[in-house]
Amino acid sequence: MNINAAVMAALLTMASATAIADSSQTLELYVDSNTKQIFSEPGPNRVKMGTFKPVDDTAEFRSDNSAGIDLVEMKQSLELKQRELEEKLDQIAMAPAPKPASSSKSWADTMKVRGYIQIRSNPILGGDKQVRHQADRSIGDNTNLMIRRMRLIFYGDIGERLSYYIQPDFASRTGSSDNTGNIAQLRDAYGDIYLTKDRVHRIRVGQSKIPYSFENLQSSQNRIALDRNDALNSCCKDERDLGAFYYYTPKDKQEMFKYLVDSGLKGSGNYGMFAFGVYNGTGANRDENNDNMHVVSRFTYPVKFESGQIVEAGIQALSGTFKPNRGTGIAADSGTDGFKDQRVGVHAVLYPQPFGLQAEWNWGRGPSLNDAGTRVEEKSLNGGYIQAMYKINDFYGYGVLIPFVKWQYYDGAQKFETNAPQNHVKDWEAGFEWQPVPEIEFTAYYSKLDRNNLATAPYDKYNTDILRMQLQYNF
Repeated sequence: MNINAAVMAALLTMASATAIADSSQTLELYVDSNTKQIFSEPGPNRVKMGTFKPVDDTAEFRSDNSAGIDLVEMKQSLELKQRELEEKLDQIAMAPAPKPASSSKSWADTMKVRGYIQIRSNPILGGDKQVRHQADRSIGDNTNLMIRRMRLIFYGDIGERLSYYIQPDFASRTGSSDNTGNIAQLRDAYGDIYLTKDRVHRIRVGQSKIPYSFENLQSSQNRIALDRNDALNSCCKDERDLGAFYYYTPKDKQEMFKYLVDSGLKGSGNYGMFAFGVYNGTGANRDENNDNMHVVSRFTYPVKFESGQIVEAGIQALSGTFKPNRGTGIAADSGTDGFKDQRVGVHAVLYPQPFGLQAEWNWGRGPSLNDAGTRVEEKSLNGGYIQAMYKINDFYGYGVLIPFVKWQYYDGAQKFETNAPQNHVKDWEAGFEWQPVPEIEFTAYYSKLDRNNLATAPYDKYNTDILRMQLQYNF
């Protein structure tokens, strides 16, 4: 950008023609960046050119330039100022336009991704080999390594009032005769709608975990034992269903639920201090098969004592109608809409600081195959578990070690299996979870199984000793 030659001439004339008595007086000149006009006062769009000293050409120059004013030097100085001005104007012209202010980021900018992989091996040490464990299909004869879970979790916020959570599992199985594995299947897909900005009140709609049982709500990534107990887990297939749930969590409890997970104390996560909701009742990724919705409610209360020890206790209940799948020749006592399906349970947790206890029990009624194996009837059920653990935060400089022992009991039925067969469980487990670094976990324990084989009729009892091992990567 160039200054007009006429502007330069006027500037030189002004500098040489101005006469004042005091030679110390100076003159500041400004140029308008739009019109290129010269001004002696600052103003809008005016860029300072520099400070100049006036001379008296009528007096001083008539006396043979006695003041020593060098017009050539002045011209060079003005040319230098001109170049500086041009550079400033070029910088102004090339500067990027400021971005408009935005009140919120794009959801893609706030999306987070995490996940984990679990690889298992369950060699049989003794006892019956023709077994089928409904919680882990890798348990049995002629089985070696298996990817139990491979999950990616996509989550984040969309504004202040909505967050989302999507979790597919890439290690599911088809359930067909060839038992094809490593199939992608949806586990979670829901949104949390926050009724208040402090996130105390929210509504979760979509496929998510059902707020029933502490261990059911524990992530498989955080739970010590490889599988959940049968007594409470039998309420809900894959712990999930399609529904709508209201959660109430005061601010201090939000922080505590988060701490119990982040600190490695094996918390269940934030499923509300109080929860209430409705869901289909047929299990995750399954079509509804009757016109009845299940209703569930839960209350839990964690408290921290002056010593730092945290204890949590609560109660939950659910009610609905369930219609089990039946094989050929199996009758049913109920109508077409299914059987009464009702439970109530309690839980108590002494978090491992360092010693911990975790226990749950539930009672209820639901569909069950009769003793003769000919008819599905409504029967009572009860069962639970107790687990003791000890958290060693520094295992000789090699990470965190948690030894544990667990006993579980169940006298009821597995309603999600064909014909809702009875399952009488008395299992013992003892071993450890070792986390040398946060990214790697290794779990190994002895498991003594005393339960029913649910694969085929007549669903006989079996007793088996197993060494259970799992390597888990967290990312």
